[in-house]
Amino acid sequence: MNKHHVLKGTVAALVATAALAGASGMAYAADGKQAADLAVHGGAQRIENITIGNTQAKNVILFIGDGMGDSEITVARDYLHGANGTFDGLDRIGQPSAYGDTTVGTGQYTTFSLGAGIEDKNDPAVTPVTDSAASGSAWATGTKTYNNALDVDVYGTPQMNLTELAKAAGKATGNVTTSEIQDATPAAQMSHSTLRSCYGPQGKTDGSSNNAADQCEVAQLKENGGIGSISEQMLDTRADVTIGGGAKYLHQTVQGGEYAGMTVWDQAKAMGYETVEKDVDALNALQYDGKPVLALMADGNLQTQFAPSVATKKDPAKDENPIQCSTNPDWLGNKNANGNSASLADMTSKAIDLLEANPNGQSNGFFLQVEGASIDKQDHNANACGQIGETDDLDKAISAALDKVDLNETLIIVTADHAHTSQIVEEQPNYALSTVLESPVDGAKITVAYGTSPDQMYANDDAPKFDEVESSMSHTGTQLRIAASGPGAQRVNGLTDQTDNFYTIAKALGLASTADDYKNLSSGMDYAVNVKDGKVSLDVTGLNGDASFSYAVTDAATGQVVAQSADGDPVSGERVRTMQTTSVDLTDKVMEGKTYKVTVTGRQTGVALDKEIQIPAQTTSEVIPGKPTGGNAQAAGDAAASGTPLSTTGAAVAGVVALMAALVSTGLAIRMIKSRRSGSAEQR
Repeated sequence: MNKHHVLKGTVAALVATAALAGASGMAYAADGKQAADLAVHGGAQRIENITIGNTQAKNVILFIGDGMGDSEITVARDYLHGANGTFDGLDRIGQPSAYGDTTVGTGQYTTFSLGAGIEDKNDPAVTPVTDSAASGSAWATGTKTYNNALDVDVYGTPQMNLTELAKAAGKATGNVTTSEIQDATPAAQMSHSTLRSCYGPQGKTDGSSNNAADQCEVAQLKENGGIGSISEQMLDTRADVTIGGGAKYLHQTVQGGEYAGMTVWDQAKAMGYETVEKDVDALNALQYDGKPVLALMADGNLQTQFAPSVATKKDPAKDENPIQCSTNPDWLGNKNANGNSASLADMTSKAIDLLEANPNGQSNGFFLQVEGASIDKQDHNANACGQIGETDDLDKAISAALDKVDLNETLIIVTADHAHTSQIVEEQPNYALSTVLESPVDGAKITVAYGTSPDQMYANDDAPKFDEVESSMSHTGTQLRIAASGPGAQRVNGLTDQTDNFYTIAKALGLASTADDYKNLSSGMDYAVNVKDGKVSLDVTGLNGDASFSYAVTDAATGQVVAQSADGDPVSGERVRTMQTTSVDLTDKVMEGKTYKVTVTGRQTGVALDKEIQIPAQTTSEVIPGKPTGGNAQAAGDAAASGTPLSTTGAAVAGVVALMAALVSTGLAIRMIKSRRSGSAEQR
C-alpha cells in the first residue's frame, strides 16, 4: 500500500471520529452503558460507526497470547532480547514500515465481562476482570457474556462465531493452540456452551469415568436433546485444520445422538477427519487431501519451551544468584530423531500450508486463530521462565506466518484475552512472591513479582509437575495491547473493546455480522426425508445463520406430534453443521405410507419452514423433499428461490400455492432419487 492510501484511510477514520464527536456536541468524555445494554449483540462496541478505506482482506490470522498483558510482553522481551531489544514477530505487527509500506494499527482494548458465572446469567452485571471464556467469546461473536461461558449471551443463547461465519462465506478455517483444544480460547471458535468445563460427552475425564452432570449444563448433553459437549461440537463445526492438545478427552464415549456408543475419536474418523494423535512425524507429513485435519499432540496441554522456575518469598540470596531459564527436554519444539518438531511456529506453518492448499482457501481465503496458551497458565503458577518461553513461542509463530503470507491481502492481528499478574519491580517485595532473573543478552537483573496471591506456590519450594496448574495467581482487568498489519489494520487504533475485534475481522473478510445478515444466511434453509438401509432421517441444509434448530414432526391426519426436539433450554435442540447437512434420526418414529407435517425452526434467527412429507416404502436410497403446507413454508420457498430473508409470519405466495395444488391434484409425486447429501461421512 502506498502512502497516499494510508493517508486516505487515516483521513476517513478521522472524519468518522469527528462525525461521532459532532453527534454528541464534541464531548470526548462519556459514561458507559448499563449491563443490560452491553449484553446485546454488538452492544459493547466502542467504534461501531467508524469505517475506513481498504478494509477488505482475503485472509485473517488472529494471534492470541493468553494472559499476555503489557507486563508479560515486557518481561519476555527484557529477558530474551534485552531491554532495548525487539521481538521479530510480536513487535513488528502494527509497526509502520516494518514490512514495507503496509497498513498498520496499534491500540488498546477493554476486556470486562458481564457476570461471574452461570448462576448470574439472568442478572447481568459488569465484571471488571474477565476469564478466558468470556473474553474469547467477545471477539469470536461480538457479544459480551459471563465468565465461564462460551459463545452464548448472558441468557445462555448461542451466538454465531467467526469460524461458523467464515465457513458460511466459503472460506477455509483453522484453529491452533498449545492448550487442550477444548480449553476456552480455542473452544470459542468451535462451540457454544454455558459452562467452559463441558469438554466431552463424559465431562472432563479421560473416558474412564463420567462427571458430565457436574461439568456441563444437563440440558446441553446430547442424550438429553442438547447441542452437545465442546468436543462433539468441534466435530460438527468442522474447521478445516484443528491442531492442539486434549487428546485424552476424545477417548470419552458418545452418550447420545447419531454416534452414541463410539469414542469421540472414532466419531471423528467416521465423519471423515484426517486424525493425528500425539505423533510429531505424522503432523509434519500431513498434506491436504480433501479431509479436515484433527491433530492433537498431547493428552492435555502441550509442554512449555522452558523448564519451570519457582517464585518464592523475599530472600537476599536470590539477588546474589539470579537464574537463567533452561529448555524443557519434553518441549515438542525440540527436533526428534527424524528432524521433526511441533512448536507453535511449526503448527502455525503447517496450518497455513493446509489452508492455502484447500480449494476454499485458494479461491476465497481463510480465517485462522492461533493461541499461545500457556503464557496464562504459567503466570497462574508464578512461573516466570514458563511464561517467557511461551511468549517466545508465540513470537516465532508470528514470524513464521509473516514468512508465508502477503500483507497486501492478509490481515494479521496480535493481542491477548486478558491481563495477568506478573510485574517487573525494582526489588524483591515483602508482600509478594518473586523470581530474580538475569538476561543472557544484556546481563540485566530482572525481578518479576507475583502479587495476586499471598501463598507459596508449591510445597517445600518443589517445582510443579508440568500438568499441575495451581491457578493461585489471578487475572487483572487492565486494558490490553492490540496491533495489526494488513488490510483493515487501522480499525484497531486508539481505544476499542474486545467485541470490536469481531467486527474488525468480519468487515475485513466480508462476513455476516448482524441479525439481519444471519437471517439472510438461513433464508435458504430446506430439508428432506432420507430413507436408506432401514433408517429414516430428516436432513436439514442451509441454516447457516443459526447455531441450532428445533423441529417437530406431526401426523397430518391426527395432529399428534410423533417426534420433536427438546426445546426447554437455549442449549437444547439440534446443533447446526454450517454449510453441511444436519441429520435427525426419525427411525421408529414415522411409518411407511403416512403423511407428516414437519416444521424446522432456526433457534437464533427464527427462520422457519413447514412441509408435508409422505414416508415411502423402504428403498435403497430415496429422498422425499415434501411440499410446503402454507404459512412459513410458502415464505421459505419464496426465500429459497429469491435469496431474500424468510419472514416468520409466513405471508402466502398465491402463485406458488396454486402451482403446488395443481401438481398434487394431478397426482404427480415429487421424488428426488439422488440424495441431497452424498451419504459419505466426510460431509456430515
